[in-house]
Amino acid sequence: MEKLNKESEDIMIERFGTDSIIALATLEGNMPHVRSVNAHYENGAFYVITYAQSNKMKQIEKNPNVAISGDWFTAHGKGINLGYFGKEENVEIAEKLREAFSAWIGNGHNDFSDVNTCILCIKLTDGVLFSHGTRYDINFTE
Repeated sequence: MEKLNKESEDIMIERFGTDSIIALATLEGNMPHVRSVNAHYENGAFYVITYAQSNKMKQIEKNPNVAISGDWFTAHGKGINLGYFGKEENVEIAEKLREAFSAWIGNGHNDFSDVNTCILCIKLTDGVLFSHGTRYDINFTE
């Protein structure tokens, strides 16, 4: 397994550096739960706007190990609740998410005045990416 290199990082940014739909799998006990989420990729992580009291966040709180799947890409990672979307520490990533999700972010689905509207960071650990007949086995950790 190779470290994330410029070539594979460029492919990740091209495919997932904007509003992307990925499958996110969490565990509750020994039962997997999978759902589709809107996500934005950058620097070895996917970012999702979600609700702190959702089943996925409750499951991640108990077990942060997650798996994802997207356009010719599968990976493992750790789910990290970055907290309220509007808190000062999240200003930079929140602005990037507002831009990435601009097509739908203002449709009323999210209540940004609710402190339970949070950002989920999926910090990738390892993954497999396919592009134009090439397989990239990627180690995202340092």
